Amino acid sequence: MIVENITTMRGFLLMGFSDNRELQILHALFFLVAYLLGSAGNVIIITITTLDPQLQSPMYYFLKHLSILDLSSLSVTVPQYVDICLTQSGYISYAQCMLQIFFFTGFAWGEVAILTVMSYDRYVAVCLPLHYEVIMGPSKCRWAVTAVWLSSVIPGTLYIASIFSIRFCGDRIIHQFFCDVPQVLKLSCSDDYLVTVGVADFLSAVAFACFIGIVNSYVHIFSTVLRMPSAESRSKVFSTCLPHLFVVLLFLSTGIFAYLNPTSDSPTALQFLVSIFYTVLPPTLNPVIYSLRNETIKSVIRKLLLSSKFTG
Repeated sequence: MIVENITTMRGFLLMGFSDNRELQILHALFFLVAYLLGSAGNVIIITITTLDPQLQSPMYYFLKHLSILDLSSLSVTVPQYVDICLTQSGYISYAQCMLQIFFFTGFAWGEVAILTVMSYDRYVAVCLPLHYEVIMGPSKCRWAVTAVWLSSVIPGTLYIASIFSIRFCGDRIIHQFFCDVPQVLKLSCSDDYLVTVGVADFLSAVAFACFIGIVNSYVHIFSTVLRMPSAESRSKVFSTCLPHLFVVLLFLSTGIFAYLNPTSDSPTALQFLVSIFYTVLPPTLNPVIYSLRNETIKSVIRKLLLSSKFTG
């Protein structure tokens, strides 16, 4: 990648993962394949959960919105980096960087929120089955999803409002493949970034509260499942709960590690790998993870592949 002196410019330089041209082509191919696979998988999930009558329960309604968030999150970061690798120009304008921060943090927060709602849905379905229709009625599900999307605007707005007050100096080089908040804060000239750090701490505290809620839901779920006399019933519950738990652990653990780990001027290969794990892999693998152990989704996908139209 050609490193330009952008000290006097308002934009930033995304360094990506390597200056080696062959590795850049390889990275572009990997990210492009991941983007195409992730987009295709999420579009399939969105399509079947919208059109197929078998997939109209609250669980699949929330899964559809998780796929919308995943597809949006992938589209914010990956195409930009593929373009950087192919053109060898890592320059991104100030406005583009701020928009990327706004949308990425918003979609990431939306994913945390929808995963929390999905864990509560599973808790009600397993632990309070007789009250499920009342607690998770259609209107309440719509209100929950509306709250998820409205709340996703808050992180981006807070970050952008606080970053606007930051003064940048020196070469505005971001050692990442997208405008990552910790990397942007590292470019600040003085202590004017502390407001943004306060925003990050606040959002981290709320995200931790969501995590505690998810853990609490699954503690009750597994304690209820283990008391079930039927092995078939236990297997059915695990087939819907374990994929969700895996997605939660993958997304939150890698995201927390990335944001709590101090940034450096020479990021390690591990730091770059972790950034892929919380930005690219979850939205790419979620459709696969949710489909592998769910017989209903697998049967609908087989029907989609074998037929040109949906049947009742």
